[in-house]
Amino acid sequence: MTDPLSTTLAALADPTRRAILARLSTGEASVNELAEPFDMTLAAVSKHIKVLENAGLVSRSKQAQYRPCALDATPMREVATYVETYRRFWEQNLDQLDAYLRKLQTPDSNTKN
Repeated sequence: MTDPLSTTLAALADPTRRAILARLSTGEASVNELAEPFDMTLAAVSKHIKVLENAGLVSRSKQAQYRPCALDATPMREVATYVETYRRFWEQNLDQLDAYLRKLQTPDSNTKN
């Protein structure tokens, strides 16, 4: 069994799935509505939605024959926490680079003995 973070990251790895999530961030939509901007079959879009459902990023409700898809961003919280660690890493490295560059720009460091 794959861990939830890996499942979420795998689902987010595809640009079509990210576009579907972006659309769902504005509200519920049917599979047909989600398929409109893509040059692919309805079955292919349904497969993408199924991957998102399996990752817990999309839920479907049943309203008579209409089964709208909705965004559930809860799994993204774990992704954000994971990425946050690396953001701090890069900020520390960029702060060190900034300090080094400032040191190089001081008049004392530019004079030769």
